[in-house]
Amino acid sequence: MKDFILAIDQGTTSTRSIIFDRQYQSRGAGQLEFTQHFPHSGWVEHEAEDLWTTTLETARTAIAQAGVAADQIAAIGITNQRETVLVWDRRTGKAIHKAIVWQDRRTADHCAQLRADGHSDLIAERTGLLIDPYFSATKISWLLDNVSGAREAAEAGHLAFGTVDSWLVYKLTGGKKHVIDVTNASRTMLCNIGSAEWDEELLKLFNIPRAMLPQILSNIDDFGDTESSLFGGSIPIKGVAGDQQAAVIGQACFKPGMLKSTYGTGCFALLNTGTDRVASRNRLLTTIAYRLNGEVHYALEGSIFIAGAAVQWLRDGLKMIGKASETAELAAQADPGQRVYLVPAFTGMGAPWWDAEARGAMFGMTRNTGPAEFARAALESVCFQTRDLLGAMHKDWPGQTDTLLRVDGGMSANDWTMQRLADILGVAVDRSASAEVTALGAAWLAGHGAGIWPDQEGFAAEWHRDRQFTPSMPAQERKQLVEGWESAVRCTLGFGK
Repeated sequence: MKDFILAIDQGTTSTRSIIFDRQYQSRGAGQLEFTQHFPHSGWVEHEAEDLWTTTLETARTAIAQAGVAADQIAAIGITNQRETVLVWDRRTGKAIHKAIVWQDRRTADHCAQLRADGHSDLIAERTGLLIDPYFSATKISWLLDNVSGAREAAEAGHLAFGTVDSWLVYKLTGGKKHVIDVTNASRTMLCNIGSAEWDEELLKLFNIPRAMLPQILSNIDDFGDTESSLFGGSIPIKGVAGDQQAAVIGQACFKPGMLKSTYGTGCFALLNTGTDRVASRNRLLTTIAYRLNGEVHYALEGSIFIAGAAVQWLRDGLKMIGKASETAELAAQADPGQRVYLVPAFTGMGAPWWDAEARGAMFGMTRNTGPAEFARAALESVCFQTRDLLGAMHKDWPGQTDTLLRVDGGMSANDWTMQRLADILGVAVDRSASAEVTALGAAWLAGHGAGIWPDQEGFAAEWHRDRQFTPSMPAQERKQLVEGWESAVRCTLGFGK
């Protein structure tokens, strides 16, 4: 019996693979971190081979730990860090440069020129996105213009572009498939989200040859079969989604109005707007949530670049903590009389501000400010930024959103942070019982595609809450805290201008 699903979750700092059984339980898992490369200020890169080798090794570990064989695995589901760009040579199967990561800001000047030339409305209308280095298009252009011989090779049809899902499918299938799922495609700034196809006018604008681009597939589709030599037998790849869309699915946010927020390296909040494509008036993104059975569902998305990365900064940069879990106890010990704010614009500010040139700042420090106050400020910065996102969503789609937020990701395990989040938002926060929401979303796509897992309604019925955090902060205290945050953001955005 094919009773198992292999989910591959390729993230920004590590790759994780999990074997799920028919009851959505993890039976085996493997995880590996890989090196982050920072060649210049604001540049972030990964070795393309690191993404592949950690995927292969963790998948083999998960399979071995579960004690299953390839012929017992019904399908593979993949979820991945979005917007990250890889370009490889079809003749060799080798990447022509390191992967340029979604956090990378090297194309800020190119984006500024596009805005100055009046292209913002066209790009927003076609793609639902704002012009920003975050997205893939300017990264592809940079590679073509800065890697020797790249543009000539691309024009000759020798180069292939892909986001991380494309790269992994290409490698898993032995180079037989050059594809991308519709959610990852919608984050490239090259996809018309109305037709869910590549947009010829945008390709001309960014000077990107059409021959480089992968075929766009639905989230449940035929993504090819793995090479038999990889896992001791061929396994079909049936489901793919970008990590935030996979979390929407894993949280069973299938109904319009449902809202989830994932707290990892960054923070990403998505509001399901159903088949209604809502154009944001408050600098949020309109993106494809998923395409199932030929029907596209959309979402409003707010992206925060620095969430868990702020805790990593305390640990690795400032050496204030030894491990991330220490922040909860430290934050609880912070002096309530000190109102210290961290605006973590280390790689610019995301939604709803979108300032690629902003840089981080601390406000309100005194001689007595120490690690406890830094820890509280870092955790609270995530809560305040989430409030900014949800406020913009309510303005864009008034009266349609839930007054409840489903959360997941590494930071959601921090009880202090989740209680603070509920207090600062003034709404209930539900933490999923599953610690692997993103991987589970990819697994459901594959499992349903393979016919061993139920439809959306059946899957949603199996969603369970671990804990609900309800707001207990007095309204006046919340108001004062938020006003302090807004003042800190204004100062940060105005610095040096």
